[in-house]
Amino acid sequence: MKAGVKIWLITAAALTLIGGILFGGMMTLMSWDFTKLSTNQYETNEHRITEEFRSILIRTDTADIKLVPSEDGTVSVVCHEQEKCRHEVKVADGTLVIERNDTRKWYEHIGINFGAPKITVSIPRGEYGTLSITSGTGDTEIPDAFRFESISIKESTGHVRNYASASGSITIKTSTGAIRVGSLHASSLDLSVTTGDVTVSDVTCDGDLAIRVSTGKTYLENIACKNLISTGSTGRISLKNVIAAEKFSMERSTGDVIFDQSDAAEILVKTNTGDVIGTLLSEKVFITRSDTGHITVPHSITGGRCQITTDTGDITVSVLS
Repeated sequence: MKAGVKIWLITAAALTLIGGILFGGMMTLMSWDFTKLSTNQYETNEHRITEEFRSILIRTDTADIKLVPSEDGTVSVVCHEQEKCRHEVKVADGTLVIERNDTRKWYEHIGINFGAPKITVSIPRGEYGTLSITSGTGDTEIPDAFRFESISIKESTGHVRNYASASGSITIKTSTGAIRVGSLHASSLDLSVTTGDVTVSDVTCDGDLAIRVSTGKTYLENIACKNLISTGSTGRISLKNVIAAEKFSMERSTGDVIFDQSDAAEILVKTNTGDVIGTLLSEKVFITRSDTGHITVPHSITGGRCQITTDTGDITVSVLS
């Protein structure tokens, strides 16, 4: 190795070591709190609401959103937010409106950010009109202390946990993030996720329960609905104590379909790669096909239609007596 190259390597190593020492010393002085490196300053603003409203509309970009019950009957919105990127809070036409107002210049978007904006909406327990939330990056949580006429939540990247019921429809759509729905009643439920798991438990749905997943697992437990309609590309779907008055309709490209003491008047299942296994509660007329897998189903001539088709996978379904 040439002398010049050795000198450069030694110099680079020395500079790296010095930089590491300086960084370690600086972080020690800051108690290793990386949030202190953030170039974006945050502030907390509280808005007290005295006007009456029935519905709630939230439009934001990167904030976590949480509804909480107010114990003293007052209404407040607390926003932990960046300077020059505050949220406007007002009541308009009977709707509590919370909207992001970004006044930053383009160059003020560049920097180091370790913080996370948060919106906490405190309202009395009870029934409300529509709940509409549109967010880019952030989690959303709605507790079971509230009931709405309808719920619509659209996220780009973030988890959604909803436990609030609706007399009408509940629609939740995310691109990247998990959806968890539980302990509620709705006229219909429409859940859609590109990448992420879907978990639904202890739900009564008067109409259809529709679930669309591109990549992710689906877990369903203790559900009563009219129809269950589910499509997906990659990921299994598991049903435990799920009862549909009319139909199960499920399609998967890659992933198993698992029944555990579940049933519907009619069952249609189609997979490309994946097994179909489990237990049903009532007799069915089985119509099955698998190109390369084994098939084990009861031979029955009574009951509703149960049509199961797979390209590569086994079909093993039994009926509990």
